[in-house]
Amino acid sequence: MAGGLLHNVAIAGVAAAVPETIRTVEDEGRIFGDADIRRIAKNLGVESRRIAGERICASDLCAASAVRLLEELGWDRASVDAIIFVSVTPDFPMPATACTLQHRIGLSTSCAAFDITHACSGYVYGLWTAAHFVASGHARRVLLLAGDTASRLISPQDRAVAALFGDAGTATALEWSGVAQPMGFDLGTDGSGAAHLMVKAGGFRNPRSAQTAVRREREGGNIRSEEDLYMNGTEVFGFTLREVPSLNQRVLARAGWEMNSVDAWVMHQANAFILKYLAKSMKLPADKVILDMAEFGNTSVATMPMVMAGALRARLVEGPLRLVLLGFGTGLSWGGASLTCGPLVIPDLITASEGTVDAII
Repeated sequence: MAGGLLHNVAIAGVAAAVPETIRTVEDEGRIFGDADIRRIAKNLGVESRRIAGERICASDLCAASAVRLLEELGWDRASVDAIIFVSVTPDFPMPATACTLQHRIGLSTSCAAFDITHACSGYVYGLWTAAHFVASGHARRVLLLAGDTASRLISPQDRAVAALFGDAGTATALEWSGVAQPMGFDLGTDGSGAAHLMVKAGGFRNPRSAQTAVRREREGGNIRSEEDLYMNGTEVFGFTLREVPSLNQRVLARAGWEMNSVDAWVMHQANAFILKYLAKSMKLPADKVILDMAEFGNTSVATMPMVMAGALRARLVEGPLRLVLLGFGTGLSWGGASLTCGPLVIPDLITASEGTVDAII
């Protein structure tokens, strides 16, 4: 199993940005019927989501977060040695979006830049990668940008996902510290289940065509094309119950922590039903399992840093917390981390409109 303890790595700050456009449960009710969508929304734990306009990409939201975070940290942009962009909604097939972000943010040309294509567990994968750079001494400071415009991957007529996914971009600043507590990681993959959470068309295996763009009626009356996200909820739920409890145990064991020493569990905000079921099955203290989906929905790779910059912001600004991060989903993959972090620099949430993104950056 991939993972281990990494030393001398500290998280200095986290920032988040969302689009200004709000889509509510009432908006979805006009498509699916108010009673039906209210029942769905209750299980999902989502009342509204932020939706990116045509001119806003995940990179814009991440860049706005990074610039604000660098300003509030007081970091010289030339001091950032690497930038990592984690997303399934990049700007282009080529080049890596991280390369364009290096230029837009104004980082040094000696800064390494690359993308990681990942969603649900991607933040932990990105954190693991960034922390390795710092722990090895190959980088003193790293910017981890994690964001998606997941709403562009869904069919508005697919009730399995239409009311769930929102858009967001985040920035996490990591740096070398001789007094940092160890970070623990545990990661894994079961690609045999990849088809259960997939956008089938749009890559080189199955290129876009007139046929792949046609939305047709599927199981349960859901309507989507092969270019839209398909989620087999039953299979994903089963995978989650199979893998996440043991992942949590391994993360705690690597860190040498008892459950009562953890301040908060930050899980991928898949939906409220799954998180509540997991918390109960793992016998976690309900008040330590963070649910923070009502206002922004499932923001894909951004959910965990969104929780840190949102629901946990006041506590992380004040002082250190012991956090267990548990990511799971697309791949099918999972990743867990144990972090002791804080006090952190966490700016106010950034709201970005199509007319202000360039001005923010």
